[in-house]
Amino acid sequence: MNIPMVPAQRRSVLISGASIAGPALAFWLDRYGFDVTVVERAPIIRTGGYPIDVRGTAIDVVERMGLLPQIRAAHIASRTMTFVDKAGQIIGSLPIYEAIGSEAERDVELPRGTLTTLLYDATRNSGIDYRFNDSIDTLHDDGKGVDIGFTSGQRARYDIVIGADGLHSRVRNLVFGPEALFNHSLGFRFNLFSMPNDKSLSHAGIFHAEPGRTAGIWAVQDNPKVFGFLAFATDEVASASCRNAEEQIRRTQTVFSGMRWEVPNLLDAMVKADDLYFDTVSQIRMPHWSKGRVALVGDAAFAPSFRSGQGTSLALVGAYVLAGELATHNAPEEAFTAYEHLTRPFVEANQALATDDNGAFFLPRTQKDIETRDRILAEIARNGTAGIFDGTRARVHDSLRLSDY
Repeated sequence: MNIPMVPAQRRSVLISGASIAGPALAFWLDRYGFDVTVVERAPIIRTGGYPIDVRGTAIDVVERMGLLPQIRAAHIASRTMTFVDKAGQIIGSLPIYEAIGSEAERDVELPRGTLTTLLYDATRNSGIDYRFNDSIDTLHDDGKGVDIGFTSGQRARYDIVIGADGLHSRVRNLVFGPEALFNHSLGFRFNLFSMPNDKSLSHAGIFHAEPGRTAGIWAVQDNPKVFGFLAFATDEVASASCRNAEEQIRRTQTVFSGMRWEVPNLLDAMVKADDLYFDTVSQIRMPHWSKGRVALVGDAAFAPSFRSGQGTSLALVGAYVLAGELATHNAPEEAFTAYEHLTRPFVEANQALATDDNGAFFLPRTQKDIETRDRILAEIARNGTAGIFDGTRARVHDSLRLSDY
């Protein structure tokens, strides 16, 4: 990308969050001549983790970063998603790339930790300052700069501050208000955890659902461990109690009590897991992603939820566009306006994928949803996937063209 740089004094940027959006933004801002600091509350980059996808326009972004060969080399290549009844009998299967609307020859699925490590390695030896085991405590924007107080007790001043700190963003809370104002629940809570691969599952996922509750096992290649998945419907609004591990485990045990298939084993593995990750299935929807000299990117601004499958891709694309606009505008407020104008239609189209008919296919709330899913699986068994998945999702994934930017 050839961005005409504006003549400006070298500007300082603080990025909160070192997962995906944060390091991706740091990569581009460093290339454009900014002084970049990334603060991360974890002591190190988080490795490991569940599979994620890089699709559509995000593939173009990582290619421009020079990371596409490494990302392709880490491709997991999951093959099938199988649905079973309570006795473990197969109801039907479908190819993964068809189910999620990916272009099989273009898009990439890889472990989350592999991508975070690649992004960190691409930035850590540059002029970027990473501050681990620290976070933003206080923030004051006086219109000319932003004063930051860190939890470590240190203080600093920056020209620009960006929140890339996820669904439960501290920056968003400090600048825009409580999460409850922007968190839009999609009606589920979920648990994800690793467990032994005692079924020798490979490159595939198996799921069993009853109305309002879904259990699954997902194998990443031939790994000796698999990911267990338990999700259940709820109408409660996301709150701090939703992030209490003991409460989440208790609720999950109660909801899944009496469910057959592999559910008793999954519940036992969930309790024993040292890597349990749980949350509400939610989106962040905000009228604006910036205020003064502070802006948000990635899940902090527009989390689409895992039901869309686009959280990683939106983070990469949003970081790319935001950095480019900051590089071409002296006033950060003007850059933020341009970033939002260009990116919001792409974001909202991808967020809508989480609420399309595929959502009920994978997380059915009612018996009717399950019956509809089973009819689709039967049709696929008879005639293949032609006419079942029309390519709409893939077109949305690619709907922001970098060639136009």
